[in-house]
Amino acid sequence: MSAYAKAYRALTSGRALRPGEAALLLADLRKEFGTELADAIEQQLAGKYRRTDTDTDAAFKRKQRAYGAAMRVVNTVRHLAAAPLRPTLPHQRDNRSTS
Repeated sequence: MSAYAKAYRALTSGRALRPGEAALLLADLRKEFGTELADAIEQQLAGKYRRTDTDTDAAFKRKQRAYGAAMRVVNTVRHLAAAPLRPTLPHQRDNRSTS
């Protein structure tokens, strides 16, 4: 049974959920939605960054870098969706100053 169906059933059953049950139900719903969203985005990206006959080597390398950056975002979405109630972001890959 999907997390959405469980949430719908819990909300329409007429019985109040305990806070722990509600938190687990919402975590399952967030995980399922995040996974589905990341999979859909990954499918959209798959065809967008392929090499074409008109691409130069430099243009294709730019496409590869852009695809890598997009996939890092997709993987971060997956990580946050699967995280416990207080998710933490993964460590940044560079040490550049933000000031």
